[in-house]
Amino acid sequence: MTATVPDPQAPSSGPAARAGDRTGGVEAHGIDVIPDSERHGRPRDLFAVWAAPNVSYLSLVVGGALILMGLTLVQALAVIVVGNLLWALVGLVAVSGPAAGTPGEVITRAMYGIRGNRVSLAVIGWFASVCYLALSWAAGSLAAFALVEKVGVRPNTALKVVVIIAVAAVTLAISVYGHAAIVRLYLPFTVLLVAVFAVLAVYVFGHADWHYRPRQPLHGGALLAALAGGLGLVASAPLSYSNSADFARYLPRETSAKAIAGWTALGAYIPSVLFTALGALAGTALDMADPQSALLTIVPSWFEPAFLLAVVLSAVANNAMTAYSSGLCLQAVGVRIRRSRSVALDGALGIALTLYALLVSDFLDTVDSVLQLMVALMGPSMAIYAADVLWRRNRYDGHQLSDESPGGPFWYTGGVNPAGAAALVVGAVAALLCVDTTLYAGPVARALHGTDLSLPVGMVLAAGVYLALARGRGGARADGGPLNSPTGRAG
Repeated sequence: MTATVPDPQAPSSGPAARAGDRTGGVEAHGIDVIPDSERHGRPRDLFAVWAAPNVSYLSLVVGGALILMGLTLVQALAVIVVGNLLWALVGLVAVSGPAAGTPGEVITRAMYGIRGNRVSLAVIGWFASVCYLALSWAAGSLAAFALVEKVGVRPNTALKVVVIIAVAAVTLAISVYGHAAIVRLYLPFTVLLVAVFAVLAVYVFGHADWHYRPRQPLHGGALLAALAGGLGLVASAPLSYSNSADFARYLPRETSAKAIAGWTALGAYIPSVLFTALGALAGTALDMADPQSALLTIVPSWFEPAFLLAVVLSAVANNAMTAYSSGLCLQAVGVRIRRSRSVALDGALGIALTLYALLVSDFLDTVDSVLQLMVALMGPSMAIYAADVLWRRNRYDGHQLSDESPGGPFWYTGGVNPAGAAALVVGAVAALLCVDTTLYAGPVARALHGTDLSLPVGMVLAAGVYLALARGRGGARADGGPLNSPTGRAG
């Protein structure tokens, strides 16, 4: 099989190629290698790219959920600060983008092999992305329905369909135009969302119980289970973003890795902590089981449309990144289709799930439960990626990674890297034994009275097994040397 070049119409160099990553033009590149001549941008641009999707209504929902779980305000805030530290891993894996010049969906071939990576991406990447699209669009669409009612129109089924498609269309337009559009738009998105949620914060502060404790405080095993569950809930956000290399790969190769990691992690960490904490504060005074309705009860009527529009915009910002990476993921799985069309295809599936969830059944609850289980795969997957970046000292060759031919540098054994495959299986099985969700509870979690240790157990085991097996066997490295030589030279 030849090297992966999914967008045959993309120019390989020169002004025409660079134009494919300018706002106003559809991005030409897919999962092919970005030549050095087309690299541009500054690492600080990544701050807004990661801030916009995390100045989010969903952050408010998660913060309120921590209070509903029975935690005190202090305990909830501690969980928020600690759980969001996993954004450091998102920053770490982002540095592999400029090193390879390819998206993360291609870089992970180094961990799993050509065929193994396709299987991993199909489940952990593509399927999860489509489900996340449906969940986020559902939240945004509900706010859009309420906004339509504010102008005096009661939305019937037909109008709801139009609204859902309209919200999705705006999202997919950004995703299709691609990297440059995201970089350009997400700074004003961040400013607008921060402004609206800052006003909301004023009203939340006025109602919050700063000394909140539940009527029946948790103790012992019940408290441990709530803390572990809360950490897993908060950490699920950064663990779902192993695609950070996708948004850094256009940076020049010589860009500081520390700057890339720092601006990525801080861009996500700061708003995630602040606005999840705002949700927790709201939970001390409001019933956050229905966050949108609860928050609307404490704000003046003139502010309600701005708040609802912010909820819709946050869903658009979140899903534009998800749809962009899901399109790349579909290409990396092996579907020979241009990136713009793969984004449209994934968007259509996400719209179908959203329509079914909101108009036909409570399917959204099932999707949410499935994604809780998916964290048992996402945690080990992120741990393996981070371990590989450190092990290889971020040495990746995008052209070698794009070689899909049998016998190529990342073909390994039958197209599968035994180290990555074994590590992912061991980490995922261990996590499933420890997980506690509404859909399934593992035997370890049941023995511990609902304490969910799936994240630390799955991630530590996955990283440990991967590094142990990688050191213990030979195999192609990103720079052509054996896998057990961190210098990249044959030992």
